[in-house]
Amino acid sequence: MALNIIHKPFKYTFSNATLILVVINIAVYFLTMLMPQLMSLLALNVVYVTKVHSFWQFATYMFVHGSLTHIFFNMLSLFLFGIAVERSIGTREFLLFYFLSGIFCGIISFFVYLMAAKSGYTIAYYIRLLGASGAIYSVMLAYAVIFPRSVIYLFGIIPIPAPLLILLFVVQEVFNQVTNSQSGIAHFTHLTGLLFGWLYFVIRMRINPWKVWKDHYR
Repeated sequence: MALNIIHKPFKYTFSNATLILVVINIAVYFLTMLMPQLMSLLALNVVYVTKVHSFWQFATYMFVHGSLTHIFFNMLSLFLFGIAVERSIGTREFLLFYFLSGIFCGIISFFVYLMAAKSGYTIAYYIRLLGASGAIYSVMLAYAVIFPRSVIYLFGIIPIPAPLLILLFVVQEVFNQVTNSQSGIAHFTHLTGLLFGWLYFVIRMRINPWKVWKDHYR
């Protein structure tokens, strides 16, 4: 019975939820510029969750961004890849995928920060996780699985097959996490997003991304 629920598909609908998510993110960004105190309420922080029980932050952190550059590139990526994925799998499936991914990334990152803080890295208590990057990395992986033959033009110039781009992202994020983990960029969260996307396709969609890529590039 549990497996039937996990695999049960939604009735296909398309409501352009990706564009709505982009608009909400932009609106929240400007709200936090006008009311900086909102950042503390919405961004994910170990102290707020453990002491104040601000559990909503596991979802709201996805809508908070720290700079114009941060939100621009995140929303550009969500717009470019999200619409295609949403059209393919339907709005309900896409929203489930997007929000579960973001919440999963938030929970894993929270426990990483918590363990780091308890191990003596006390600054982890004050780190604020913010941005939709983890969920967007999941969306990009979904795009590469659904459109394995798609070619992405890196910097608008260099053509790279979508699956290869995902593999390059993995290598880049692992390298950055190991060599520059204090940069302020949540490389671990990005990797968690890619991992969730992979697991979602394997468990819910019953699709092995590696097999899809291998079959298309034999």
